[in-house]
Amino acid sequence: MSLTWRDGEVLAPPRPDAGGWVRAGIRAGLLLPMLALGLAVLLLARVVERPLCHPRRPFTPWITVAVCRGALRVLGLRVRVVGQPWGGAGVVVANHSSWLDILALNARAPVVFVAKSEVASWPGIGWLARATGTLFVRREARGEVAGQVRALGDRLRAGERLLFFPEGTSTDNRRVLPFRPALFAGVLGPGLPGGVTVQPVTLAWEAPEGEDPRFYAWYGAADLGPHLLAVLAAPRKGGVTITWHPPIPATGRDRKSLAAEAERVVRSAL
Repeated sequence: MSLTWRDGEVLAPPRPDAGGWVRAGIRAGLLLPMLALGLAVLLLARVVERPLCHPRRPFTPWITVAVCRGALRVLGLRVRVVGQPWGGAGVVVANHSSWLDILALNARAPVVFVAKSEVASWPGIGWLARATGTLFVRREARGEVAGQVRALGDRLRAGERLLFFPEGTSTDNRRVLPFRPALFAGVLGPGLPGGVTVQPVTLAWEAPEGEDPRFYAWYGAADLGPHLLAVLAAPRKGGVTITWHPPIPATGRDRKSLAAEAERVVRSAL
C-alpha cells in the first residue's frame, strides 16, 4: 500500500508570466552550475575522506551545507531559525511538505538523510542523494525492519546524525500526520553511543505574498516539473521558519512513545 498522502485536490502551480520566465532562467542558470560544482568538489573530497575516515564523513557534509545555503539564496527564500541543532548522537525528525525541506535542513547543519528506497532511482535527485550518503530504506517492507534498524545503528555508531520524515510522505504544509514509529527503533538498538537523542524539528513554509499558503508544498500526485518552475519563477520572496526543539532523550523509552512525543512537539510549532 502506498504511503503517499492525498487530500483529493492537487494545487496547480501558477504559470509564469514573461518576467517569471526570465527569473526562472536566471535562477536555473545559477543553480545548475552551483550544484554541478558542489557535487564535483564533494566527490573529489570523498576520494580522500573515504580511506582516511570510512565509514565516517567528517568533512564532505559541510560541502552540502554550503551548496544548500547558496541554493536558498538564489531562490530568494528567507530562512528564520528558532533554537539550534543538537550536536550529540541521535536522529533529527521533521514534518515534510516539499523537496525544499531537504535544502532547508541541509543548510543548517550536517545531517544524513534517511529516504525511501525509490528515491535512489529518481533521475538526478537519486544521484545527488547517493553522493551525499543518504541511507535508503524500504518503508513498506515489514520483514526488513530489523535490517533497517541495524543500518541506522551502524550509521549512529559511525558518528553520523541521521534525519528522517516520520510521516512517511509529504503533505500540504498545513498539518502533521501521525508519526510512524518503525524507524525510531534505530535509536534504541544495542551498542549505541551514550546520550542518544531524538530532536524534533518543525518546518513552517510561508508562501510569497498573494500566493496560496500551499505554494511551496509538493505532495500527492503533483508533478515535480511545474512545481520547480513555479518556485524558480516566484516574483516575491517567501520563506521558511525552522524550529529546532530541545532533544528528547531516548534512554528508557520505546519507539512508540518516542514517535508520539516527537509528533506532538513538531505539531506544536506549525
